[in-house]
Amino acid sequence: MLKGRIGRENKAADCTRKIEPCCLKAKSRLDPFAIYSILSRNGFLFNFSATFTDARDLTTTVSNFNLSEFIKAGYGKHIAILQQELRAFRDNQDYNNEEKQKIVLKSLLMLAYARKFYERVRKAGKDLYHKPLLLTLVNSVNTEEADLQLFFRELERIGKGEIRKEVWKAAKKELWEELRKRPALMFEDGQAIETDEDVFEKLEQKDILQAVYNARSPGEIEILIRPSNKQELAFKLKTSDRPFALIKIGDISGWLKDKLAGYEIVEGFEDEGYFKGLNADDSDINILMGSRSFYEGWDSNRPNVMNFINIGVGADARKFILQAVGRGVRIEPVRNKRKRLKHLNNAGEVDADLFEKVKDKVAPLESLVIFGTNRQALQTVIEHLDDESRKRDYHQLALFVNEAAKEHELLIPVYKLAEKPMIEHGDGARFEIESDELDLLKEYVKYVGDDRVLMALYDAEPQKVGLLQVSVTDTDRFYKPSDRAYRNIDLLVRRIFDYFSIVPREFERLKHLEEEINHFKNIKVSLKDISDLTEKIDAVRHYTDPAEIEKQLDDKLAKKGITLQEYKEGIKQAARMVKEAKAEYQGKRLRITHVANHYYIPMILSGETDRIDYIKHIIQEESEVKFINRLEEYLGRANNKFQDFDWWMFSKLDESLDDVYLPYYDGSSNKVREFKPDFIFWLQKGDDYFIVFIDPKGTEHTDYQRKIDGYSLLFEDGGGGKKTIPHNGQMVKVFTFLYTDDVDGLSKDYKRYWSDDIGKVLTSVLSEK
Repeated sequence: MLKGRIGRENKAADCTRKIEPCCLKAKSRLDPFAIYSILSRNGFLFNFSATFTDARDLTTTVSNFNLSEFIKAGYGKHIAILQQELRAFRDNQDYNNEEKQKIVLKSLLMLAYARKFYERVRKAGKDLYHKPLLLTLVNSVNTEEADLQLFFRELERIGKGEIRKEVWKAAKKELWEELRKRPALMFEDGQAIETDEDVFEKLEQKDILQAVYNARSPGEIEILIRPSNKQELAFKLKTSDRPFALIKIGDISGWLKDKLAGYEIVEGFEDEGYFKGLNADDSDINILMGSRSFYEGWDSNRPNVMNFINIGVGADARKFILQAVGRGVRIEPVRNKRKRLKHLNNAGEVDADLFEKVKDKVAPLESLVIFGTNRQALQTVIEHLDDESRKRDYHQLALFVNEAAKEHELLIPVYKLAEKPMIEHGDGARFEIESDELDLLKEYVKYVGDDRVLMALYDAEPQKVGLLQVSVTDTDRFYKPSDRAYRNIDLLVRRIFDYFSIVPREFERLKHLEEEINHFKNIKVSLKDISDLTEKIDAVRHYTDPAEIEKQLDDKLAKKGITLQEYKEGIKQAARMVKEAKAEYQGKRLRITHVANHYYIPMILSGETDRIDYIKHIIQEESEVKFINRLEEYLGRANNKFQDFDWWMFSKLDESLDDVYLPYYDGSSNKVREFKPDFIFWLQKGDDYFIVFIDPKGTEHTDYQRKIDGYSLLFEDGGGGKKTIPHNGQMVKVFTFLYTDDVDGLSKDYKRYWSDDIGKVLTSVLSEK
């Protein structure tokens, strides 16, 4: 849809305003397309909008720059719709007050989380980005038990400090459980929301008070009004001198009379209302609440969290949701620059040093996190925009869980946050630093001298300043030589302080595989016609080894369980079994194959050395395809080592969708990250159970050492032996191997983790039995 500014209402050329009223009155009696003909007969009709929903608008569109295209081009925030549905506010939902409070707490946690990053970014530049805002849009305002009233009631309880410790912990844990799985971003294939576990885990109730309520202690709510303004109600805690929330509705008189009776009301006579000054840097409002009537005529960069309560469960809400979200995605990292920071940097429109200072801090400010009463309905409405441009040639396929996999317990590791920072672990990873910069750091700390100056300069805690002093005298314990250079002493010191706060993940338990591997349900294909592909997938899916079928038929015939005619028909069907099929589209080939021991069937692989752009979430990296080919070749050998196990299975892992991983400290980014190997194997022999991760990569991938270090800390003892994890009578050991064609030139410390032979990998596993 050709548009001017995102979110603007449909506008016709001025000539359409000259049409006589009688023509417009005839509208209901005319065919809809006849109206278009009348409006444009003396010229042309030029409509533009971000939110066309009418089929005629979509059909006659000449250029599409809707919300999805807007975001893909870098102009808007990333959008993530969380699973945490606001169902406690749905009609006929029997939820207690604590459940309602927990739901509101989650949105406040996301707002406080974004505020933490805003404060960090503003230290690098006082004009950068915006102060985060929570926007709550409701369906009912003045009815009994209105949505807005229920939300306000929980907001009040939280502000008064009426939060049970168990409710706080549950809200925080449930929200993080989803965030750590990196929810997918709308319109951005394969991309996921970025969150900082350390910052999130450190959020406390006092952070909610300070970041959301503008207060240092809990308090009663009082109401602020301007008698001349009948549409705004502001709220503040009595323990604060600044308001924190604003309601903007059609008429506040009903609320003052029916909903807020008994509250202390303070009248003000300022020239400008709170809503009008919402975009100003000094605006105190952190929460904006409103109904459907208020979304028009408003423009702000500020929303980073958005709640839709009882909106989005029906098709009639589509336009409202799209326009509201359109107003939430606007962004302005630096004054008068309206693209995300990375896009501005790539175009040379921001200072390179500034970009380096803040690039790791901007993700929460460049994201819009959405909570909805009905997540699925909400997502469907927003995806409608993306679908309109691609629906004619975009399909989703789902493959099938192998029935054999259901016969076995497939285990995966689960992790938890450690109880103390990484620096306090004797075997913790060291901070990576260039030798020259380490010398500079020593000189700088010595030059500053006074710990109080360091605390003031970097807003650092005394404990961290003390650790910094210790670290420059005991460098071997804290620092690891590297070619990582910061070229900025302030940035270096801040990174070291961040390093002192990193909390690693540690192994917690083993669990049975459920939905953690799910990429095979989300195969995306951008072809106009996929009937040929689905037919081949279905044929391979039903493959059974003809020799096994013949054996079963022989047994049944011998026992006279079937007739000779049925036996012959069965043999013919066995001969028609399809173990593998090939397909070619747009000049690029696919191989569809049945691998008996794979977690899902069939397996789809690229037949090309280059990536195929018309299909996503299949096996198409060259190293992965090569590994599967080698595996199939090895399985064809008469005495392969897999036969030494009672049973075994394996699965491809998809980095963007699956939730099976090994946590490790990444020194290059100074963060705990997730290593997702390409394959996981499960093998059992007697009571010995083995989980084996295999990642086919070239040795030029220098970060492999960090990943292996992370694995070793979790699943190996100090001498390199595997830890044994008891589980339901089984003795479980976890292995990680990096698979390559070239094992020469590797350092001694890591060579044993590399292999170019599947048989040797299995021999190594069995040797730990």
